[in-house]
Amino acid sequence: MRRSLIVLWSAVGMVLLIVCVNLSNMLMARALSRSKEFAMRAALGAGRGRLIRQLLTEGLILAAAGGSLGLGLAYSLIYYLAHQESIAVPLLSGVHVDREALLWTLGMTLLTTVLFGLGPGLKVTGANLQAALKDGGHGMSAGGRHERLRSAMVIAEIAISCVLLIGAGLLLRSFWKTLQVDMGFDAGHAATIRIDYANGDGIKRGLALEEILRRVRAIPGITAAGEADMLPLGTNRSWQFSAQEHPPREGEIDAAMVRIVTPGYLGAMGMRLVGGRDFGWQDVGLRKDSKTGVTTGSPNVVIVNQAAARHFWPGEDAMGKIAVVDGGDGGNARVIGVIVDVRETSLEAAAGPEVYLPVMQADPEGAELVVRSSLPASTLSPSVLAVLRSVNPGQPAYELRPLGEIVDHAVSPRKFFLVLVMSFAGLGLVLASLGIYGVIAYSVAQRTSEIGIRMALGASARKVQMSVMGKTMRLALVGIAAGAAASFAMASGIGAMLYGTAPTDPLTYAGMVLLLCAVAVLAGYVPARRASRISPMVALRR
Repeated sequence: MRRSLIVLWSAVGMVLLIVCVNLSNMLMARALSRSKEFAMRAALGAGRGRLIRQLLTEGLILAAAGGSLGLGLAYSLIYYLAHQESIAVPLLSGVHVDREALLWTLGMTLLTTVLFGLGPGLKVTGANLQAALKDGGHGMSAGGRHERLRSAMVIAEIAISCVLLIGAGLLLRSFWKTLQVDMGFDAGHAATIRIDYANGDGIKRGLALEEILRRVRAIPGITAAGEADMLPLGTNRSWQFSAQEHPPREGEIDAAMVRIVTPGYLGAMGMRLVGGRDFGWQDVGLRKDSKTGVTTGSPNVVIVNQAAARHFWPGEDAMGKIAVVDGGDGGNARVIGVIVDVRETSLEAAAGPEVYLPVMQADPEGAELVVRSSLPASTLSPSVLAVLRSVNPGQPAYELRPLGEIVDHAVSPRKFFLVLVMSFAGLGLVLASLGIYGVIAYSVAQRTSEIGIRMALGASARKVQMSVMGKTMRLALVGIAAGAAASFAMASGIGAMLYGTAPTDPLTYAGMVLLLCAVAVLAGYVPARRASRISPMVALRR
């Protein structure tokens, strides 16, 4: 989780930086519009320190109000997340807003207020009285220095938003690629429930489970049923496993993940055999009677996945080969089937060697019943539970749950992380659009007289509108270019978190750049339209 947390911290920092730049820009515009007021205060004897303290106090009030609202929202969201059992993030249920979090919030509020509230104060109060009166005079356009500063701030906002958007886009594309992975089983129209049964030796256990499965398959709507002690994307274990024909060298230990299953499990899970057959109830294994010394039953058998076949019998057909299993009852087992690889630990990790043993030949660690049906799990649950209790009255009242929940639980950390990053990126995009709108709208307001003169001299409304939109797009394109360049460095940092997606994926970059351009057009359209509707007569009277 370390890399994910670092990325989240970086995203939070970027959003905070965008907020601070945006507010600093707005406070700068607000302070400039009050330049006459500050000039008058200075003329009446107010010192520069007093004027800066006034601006800082106003900024602190705004920051305190925003921090309080944010803290209240944080309490609600964290309480909600802590009670989400479907999110497989370690220790998430224990997360809460503690003293350290409160102190951090207070410290960041004060720090950002001083850093980004001090700038406008120093800028405005640093100008001499005559220059301030001329630069902020009624009916005059804003000074070029202030205009360039505000434009630079907007460019910075857009650049940071671009980095956030491209990062979120790469993670989104990676998540989509993860969901397209062939898991090796079909989670659709399948459900699972934990079962209890009278334990015993392999034959008694097999008879009990055979009776359970026979009755479950008789339930209307169920087309297949099987049982395993462990399901994919959940708990795992491995045993020593090797090929009799290719024993490991001295000092080496070969192993494979092991599932102990009943006949019909592969079909219920939607797993595909690429060779051989499934287990049958006749595969009880060889049993030696301790009293008579007589060995009964059939030879031990095993089914392997393609990864195990390639690993233990490279370049050969694994069918019919003899495997040495050091676990359960031990001994040799003949390979009777090969199935496609199943993702055991996560959707991103490639499948390793995995073998399946019949429940009659090994000791399982629990039991999970899997049924396949087109009916909803909630509809089948009462009937399945009734069957289980008819065989074992002590069966707990577990619910039949869709197999897709296992997949959802497995991808929940990546999904949770993606939702957070996408939320930060969306927030950054909104803030950047507000920044663009604020600067362009302020510029139009300051240039009302200039625009009125141009229109009186023959400039059309469309030409005025295109002029404003041109300025908007220049700011946006410069910011996007800077952000795209910075995104290459950012993408290399999250490259290890991407699955099936290159850090320089051109589709993601193009899509996010187009999105940012579209938002910039929308943000600049309203001020541009307002500028094109300025009446020359009204503007010239100002």
